[in-house]
Amino acid sequence: MKKTVPFFLFWVLLCNSASLLAQAEPESIVPETDKFQDYFYESLKQKGIENYDRAIVALEECLKIKPNDASIYAEMGKNYFGLKNFEQSYAFYEKAAQIDPKNKWYWAGMYEVNYQTKNYNQAISNINKLIEFDPVYKEDLVSLYMYTQQFDKALLLINELNDKVGKTNVREMYKAQILSQGKYQNAEMENLLMQIEKNPKEESNYIALIKLYSENNQKEKATAIIKKLEVAVPESEWAQVGLFKYYLDKNEAPKAIKAMNLVLASAQIDANIKHRVLNDFMVFVAKNPQYSPDLEQAIVALDKDLDAKLSKEIGTFYANRKQWDKSIPYYEMVLKKGSGEDVETSLLLLQAYAETKQFEIVAQKAASLVEKYPTQPQFYYFAGLANNQKKQYKNAITFLEMGLDYVVSDLVLEANFNLQLGEAYNGLGDFKKKEMYFAKANQLVKNKK
Repeated sequence: MKKTVPFFLFWVLLCNSASLLAQAEPESIVPETDKFQDYFYESLKQKGIENYDRAIVALEECLKIKPNDASIYAEMGKNYFGLKNFEQSYAFYEKAAQIDPKNKWYWAGMYEVNYQTKNYNQAISNINKLIEFDPVYKEDLVSLYMYTQQFDKALLLINELNDKVGKTNVREMYKAQILSQGKYQNAEMENLLMQIEKNPKEESNYIALIKLYSENNQKEKATAIIKKLEVAVPESEWAQVGLFKYYLDKNEAPKAIKAMNLVLASAQIDANIKHRVLNDFMVFVAKNPQYSPDLEQAIVALDKDLDAKLSKEIGTFYANRKQWDKSIPYYEMVLKKGSGEDVETSLLLLQAYAETKQFEIVAQKAASLVEKYPTQPQFYYFAGLANNQKKQYKNAITFLEMGLDYVVSDLVLEANFNLQLGEAYNGLGDFKKKEMYFAKANQLVKNKK
């Protein structure tokens, strides 16, 4: 006979099951999504206060809940980067990129690790991926090519960027570095010719090509480009720089002077270029003195913008022509613009003062320089010379005898010391010592011959 379960028993069991289920659902049990959020926010909080280890522990809990969440792997990469554990950082960024390859920030994380560890070859691979997202990363690629000495690729990319987005100081610096190696100059010449054909009004391409041709002694090609620039951009001030040098080399002085004056008056051309132009013209005038008035006008035009080096060149130019009064302000300018620690210029200035018979100034400045440079015999000499001219013979003897001890292997200077000592003793009426020192000076001159 078939036994049946009483309906009452079934109802009791059903009620008990409902009661048990109700007891198994306390408030302390949190859904998985809430757990994930709690751990994730905890990781952000710990990262924010640079507790990277604790942030990583929280993120590991996140990965247990969502093992394929790319953002968690990226966060792990950031925290390991903070700990300077770059190997682990890269591994987690790489995992994130494998899961979600369309997120550029994961690739950027790998690139950052590469850069930090100077793994530039691997960085090139990652930066090329980033370029797919944003071409601005090509700027970084230029630097990476330079760091890895892939100069041919760097030059191609520099020219591409110059053409598309314009030049930058950094890229131009890199380009100059590359072109200092002759083997890359032919490629750059071809590029510049192409750029001139493409943009005939862009004068910088002409100037760059003229410079390259000139540096490679291809004067005929340089001349052809100069003429092309004159036709394409007749108002170009930069063209005058090339024209000045061209006309100077051809000995066409009036045309060179006209170009020089335009260069010196230009607000666009930088001071270094102007200094070079003026210096080249000084060399020319030294052999062609009939153009001295033009040089003096040029110097006046540039007077406020002279640096110490060019001021010294101008001073020496005048000194060589015995125009001592004109050399003095430029030597003074050198010492004023420099640190004052210039023995050679100080000596040139003392010589100029002496030649213009400003012996009071010579005496003061030479005495000051003796204190500053106690082992430089020339300063003692000028102090002695100046005191002799002032008829301060005892002071002259003191300086000259002290300075003579520092004269080494310089017969001319030693002879001059003895002459001045002879003059000093002559002024004091000690003719015996006068003759002794004059005799020493004569013997030194004979030995020199």
